[in-house]
Amino acid sequence: MDTMRDRFISTTSQLLDEDPRLALVLAEISRDGFERAARAHPDRVINVGIREQLLIGAGAGMALAGLRPIVHTFASFLVERPFEQVKLDFGHQGVGGVLVSAGGSYDWPAGGFTHMSPGDVTLMDTLDDWTIHVPGHPDEAEELLRQAAAEDGRVYVRLSLQSNRRARPVGAGTGFITVREGKGGVVIAVGPMLDNVLAATDGLDVTVLYATTVRPFDGVGLRRAVGGGAAEVVIVEPYLAGTSTAVANDALIELPHRVLGLGVGRAELRKYGEIDEHLTAHGLDPRGLRERIGAFLGG
Repeated sequence: MDTMRDRFISTTSQLLDEDPRLALVLAEISRDGFERAARAHPDRVINVGIREQLLIGAGAGMALAGLRPIVHTFASFLVERPFEQVKLDFGHQGVGGVLVSAGGSYDWPAGGFTHMSPGDVTLMDTLDDWTIHVPGHPDEAEELLRQAAAEDGRVYVRLSLQSNRRARPVGAGTGFITVREGKGGVVIAVGPMLDNVLAATDGLDVTVLYATTVRPFDGVGLRRAVGGGAAEVVIVEPYLAGTSTAVANDALIELPHRVLGLGVGRAELRKYGEIDEHLTAHGLDPRGLRERIGAFLGG
């Protein structure tokens, strides 16, 4: 199976051929994958070099000129380093675009903490009117990218090397998907966390919801899943733990409820190892999730 980043490259190259409104702005990362597209569309495929603030500024400038920019690099260089430009050049100026990251929270551990961004979604959540997609499979990444490219608003698509074994429906207007039904609480699995959550909750009487779009948050879907009584909710996210607990609390404000946010911890892990070791260290492997979900829900 190809990776989400592979699918991003092939899909975006095709979209550039089909839609003259689209432009692509790079900062070296994934440049080799877009060589053909750059030759075919030299006026709409721009590599600014290792200049991440310029990356965002150039993309916003293209949006002001009437293009639909797709802006891409690693998450730490797309969101964290040029955050002021994201806030001002896109948000303050009121223009749309598609930011597409790679690398996730710890997809390339050998790159060290400079190439890790567990706080990217939390940071983007401080801005108004951004749609945030977190696909869990390359097919989902392609569908969400095509959807974002055809829209006019501001969209962040977070790609990862981690992937679930199968894709789920993620069409326009799709909120949380009910994967498993139960009566002992609700567990929301975000993007590539679904397979581990399903393994962790095997045998537990819980409802499992799947989310690939986390902003806007599907409060209606969550309220439907918990019913009308007291609610116990666990949110498992592949980035900073607790990122979505506030919006879940808001969605359940009229019900007595408890919410547990699981995800990447704040402590920096300095022995970088491999992806699976990071999952285990943060308690996001099936065993770690089972222990914490079971303890919270009494299962």
